[in-house]
Amino acid sequence: MASLIDNYEQQYAVLTADITAKIGRIRIQSGSEKRAFIQDVDREIEEAQELLEQMELEVRGMSGNARDRLRGRVESHRAELKRLTQEFHSAKRPKEDSIDIAVEESWENNVTEDQKKRLLDASDRIDRTGRTLQNGYRMVLETEEIGSQVLKDLHDQRETIQRGRGRLRDTDAELGRGSRLLSGMIIRSLQQRLILVVIALALIIATCFVLYYSFKSKS
Repeated sequence: MASLIDNYEQQYAVLTADITAKIGRIRIQSGSEKRAFIQDVDREIEEAQELLEQMELEVRGMSGNARDRLRGRVESHRAELKRLTQEFHSAKRPKEDSIDIAVEESWENNVTEDQKKRLLDASDRIDRTGRTLQNGYRMVLETEEIGSQVLKDLHDQRETIQRGRGRLRDTDAELGRGSRLLSGMIIRSLQQRLILVVIALALIIATCFVLYYSFKSKS
């Protein structure tokens, strides 16, 4: 679960960094460009809230010190998002709605310093996330290369099996022809033996008749 929460926090860091940058752009933009940034920030704040809800659900399923520690981190993220939302609502208000310009400028300067700190933290998180993504991408490429090699080996083995089957079919056909030839030879041999037996019997019978008539004529 901790790794899943770390993943949520990385996504949250990227979102809050982008929200912070776009809030700064909203303050200096106007017209359609400002409206486009406002729509983007509205959407990203909703995504950040959904991430926090997912983190809270994961924390609830934990126990012990890890649960308390992660709950504190989630509450810190929740407070940070609340402050970003307030900054966003202040930034998208028209400039003529400001009541006290001096107080507003002082407040903006203080927020800017805090934003710099959070941007640096978010930048570090983004760098770590980028390295993690690069490592994951490298692993994906290595896995893809291994998978391609395995597929190639399987293809070669499939071709070898198919060639073996072809040779086996040819051998079976040759054996079939040899069996038929051998059967024919056996049948012809039996026929020839039968003919020889018949001829021998005929000769024996003829010899018996000759001998019989010879003895009969002498007597």
